[in-house]
Amino acid sequence: MSWLFFAFSGPVLWAISVHLDKYLVDRYFQDSSVAVLLVFTALIGVLLLPFIAVWRPDALALPVHATAVMTLSGLLYMGAMYFYLQALQSEEASVVAPFFQTSPLFAYALAYTVLGETLSGQQLLAGGLIIGGALLLSFRPGRHRAFKTRLVGLMLTCALALAVSSLIFKAFAVADDFWPTTFWMFVGEAIFGAGLLSVPSFRRQFLKLLRTHTVPVLTVNGANELINLGGGLGARYALLFAPLSLVQAIGSTTTLFVFLFGTAVSLVAPGLAREDLSWRNLARKAVSALLIGGGVALIGP
Repeated sequence: MSWLFFAFSGPVLWAISVHLDKYLVDRYFQDSSVAVLLVFTALIGVLLLPFIAVWRPDALALPVHATAVMTLSGLLYMGAMYFYLQALQSEEASVVAPFFQTSPLFAYALAYTVLGETLSGQQLLAGGLIIGGALLLSFRPGRHRAFKTRLVGLMLTCALALAVSSLIFKAFAVADDFWPTTFWMFVGEAIFGAGLLSVPSFRRQFLKLLRTHTVPVLTVNGANELINLGGGLGARYALLFAPLSLVQAIGSTTTLFVFLFGTAVSLVAPGLAREDLSWRNLARKAVSALLIGGGVALIGP
């Protein structure tokens, strides 16, 4: 199966997760810290650890220095998600998502410097078309907004942390196999979650949330975490077969899918989402999709 399938599973599933994240943040986390939401992310990883350990016991036999760096990858990922959720708490999903497009730029610089990865002219053009198509979605003519320093700071930090986390994962997954690397990344996520629960205020909020909204939080958030996990595993698996910067460029199309799913929900259930359905906005999305499609065609299977 082409690595493109796994690479695109990331942005498609992440786009669904962005809308679910926004729903959860607006519905249940307006008066509490979004850090509590990451405890659920950590718990999903903890539940998977025993299965990976039984299936791949060699994950426990890796050198200590390697496991420490892999664990750092998980910590960085959770840190990135914390900054992202902080931004999502005060902004719309369609405003936050475009900032993920900066991650490929960080990834290209890191992959070139650390891994020695280089792209051919055709691959550079393909990546440029994909990122350009995604950036087009961020351009909204006629809308004058003040520069949002907090939003930019949060999301640039998020994008850099994601790029570094992906760099570490690729470096070790190629050398030490996919599942052992995933195991120690989940360990890092679990440590982050344990750190959050060690803070009394976060622990109280987490327990209160479970008591007052048990069913909706566990069902909606449980489904959201599985969707996000599937996207993450798919994108990381693609890293085994393609340059980091290309996989990150494809990941930047999350913005396109966020808009597409938001448009679909706006048409079917206007009360849940409201996207601009004017002909200009729809034309912009169509051009964006064509640019991204052209970039994918240039990459090839």
